Amino acid sequence: MRASNLYAPTLRNTPAEAEIVSHQLMYRAGMIRKVAGGMYTFLPLGWRVIRKIEEIIRDEMDAAGGQEVGMPILQPSELWEESGRWAAYGEEMMRIKDRHGRDFCLGPTHEEMMTDLVRDEVRSYKQLPLLLYQIQDKFRDERRPRFGLMRSREFIMKDLYSFDKDIEGMNESYQKMYDAYTNIYNRMGLKFRPVEADNGAIGGGHSHEFTVLADAGESNIAYCTKCDYAASDEKAALAPIPAAEEEALPLEKVETPSVNTIDGLVEFLGIPAQKTIKAVAYQTDTDQLVLAFVRGDHDVNEVKVINQVEGALELRMADDAAIEAVGGCPGFMSPIGIKDGTLILVDPTVMNMANAVAGANEADHHYKNVNPKRDFTQEGIVVTDLRMVKEGDACPHCGAPLTMTRGIEAGQVFTLGTKYSKAMGAMFLDEKGKEQPLYMGCYGIGVGRTMAAAIEQNNDEQGIIWPRAIAPFEVVVVAVNAKKEEQLQYAESIYKECRQAGIDTLLDDRKERAGVKFADCDLIGYPVRVVIGPKAVEEGQIEVKVRKTGEVFTFGRDEYLTKVQELLQTL
Repeated sequence: MRASNLYAPTLRNTPAEAEIVSHQLMYRAGMIRKVAGGMYTFLPLGWRVIRKIEEIIRDEMDAAGGQEVGMPILQPSELWEESGRWAAYGEEMMRIKDRHGRDFCLGPTHEEMMTDLVRDEVRSYKQLPLLLYQIQDKFRDERRPRFGLMRSREFIMKDLYSFDKDIEGMNESYQKMYDAYTNIYNRMGLKFRPVEADNGAIGGGHSHEFTVLADAGESNIAYCTKCDYAASDEKAALAPIPAAEEEALPLEKVETPSVNTIDGLVEFLGIPAQKTIKAVAYQTDTDQLVLAFVRGDHDVNEVKVINQVEGALELRMADDAAIEAVGGCPGFMSPIGIKDGTLILVDPTVMNMANAVAGANEADHHYKNVNPKRDFTQEGIVVTDLRMVKEGDACPHCGAPLTMTRGIEAGQVFTLGTKYSKAMGAMFLDEKGKEQPLYMGCYGIGVGRTMAAAIEQNNDEQGIIWPRAIAPFEVVVVAVNAKKEEQLQYAESIYKECRQAGIDTLLDDRKERAGVKFADCDLIGYPVRVVIGPKAVEEGQIEVKVRKTGEVFTFGRDEYLTKVQELLQTL
């Protein structure tokens, strides 16, 4: 490819709407253009990156036993009604009616479609395991699409679904995909961590997010400094914190006028936050009231809360009337005095507390000397890990301090169990001729999101620094002054030699100033730049620059190709 023919309109200024580095640089480097909110066209350079990412994914999916299929984006509502997700999925689902009034959606994911595909064809254990995947567009009507490819309405996704005869087989397929994902992100040259994660609306059991480490990431990750434990802040399991032994004192109600926050309570009573109990009240999308209690210096993890409420998909802050209906008092709440039958969740660390301070369920009053093991007596109180992880918490595996970092979720692997197969009647005959439900797994990679994550992790003030494996071109050969025929011909010969050696090469033969070309090379982020100027023509001295390190080398005509190949091996 010659740059004179390449459609790559680069920009010197950053578009106002581009909020994060990847969005800014993809726009400026001529890789994407906006069509509408959350919808983008990929220009040739951007599409080359997408295709390279897809090919790495295909290689590893095929190596793990996956078989690629192509499925419709448009999905009938009947399949989603079978699984119970048509009404439950929420407003992110893009729904349409055809001319006959039948309901369809633009697929946000394909669990139902894949289950429907295999349920009439896979009838025997001899056909298992089966791993089917596709790479195609998905659609989710994001409330607020932003950050370019990070959170868009239309996006490219690889989704693979595994089908097995039992839990052991499902776990084997899960491990295959876990290993394949590790290979994929290693091959792309990205720094990443597989972290334990929540399954969310997909459902199922075990899950890991493959998170590309980057400061702009939306995910908070807790990882251990001594072992390989890592988890998203939504999923991080936390052991109860013990409290110093104290003699339990009698419960005492005290007046606390207008003191309805933990900070206010600490100041008013002159006590540390660790001696207080924080109350947070929620209502689910089905209007069920949930009361959650953590230590005063901790925050409630809402994902952990919602996982304790069967059938709930969303939480909102409870209204005062709902709290008062069960005997609670907003701002002055504790489990003491709440009506039996109310769902009360208490963090284990709270249960270890002694002589703490908590709300008295009476305006302007708190209890002192609360001892939860003695005073929280309602039937049905659920003691469960509720708190949000923070820097320095103990690792649940080895006890070492956890460190927090940020990352971008680029892929996720799930075990689904029989959630979809039972709901949709996807059954097979086992070795004894008995009908059994298929055990499933689901494995997704956001292709465009991975592209954006790679840029977030690899950039500087000049532009993108692509890892070699997914760069739009590995090498760019720049004719410093393409108006001079001898330089252009020399650059042409170098370009042809690189291509013949199997190097993905671009020839910048534009009749632009050298400064413009060099700025574009850095902006677009080609891993290696080969410069053909007067020294090359007159002395056979070829300048080679490595984008990642900024190192500049000068090689002779007879050695440059070997040296370029060696440099590429390090990138």
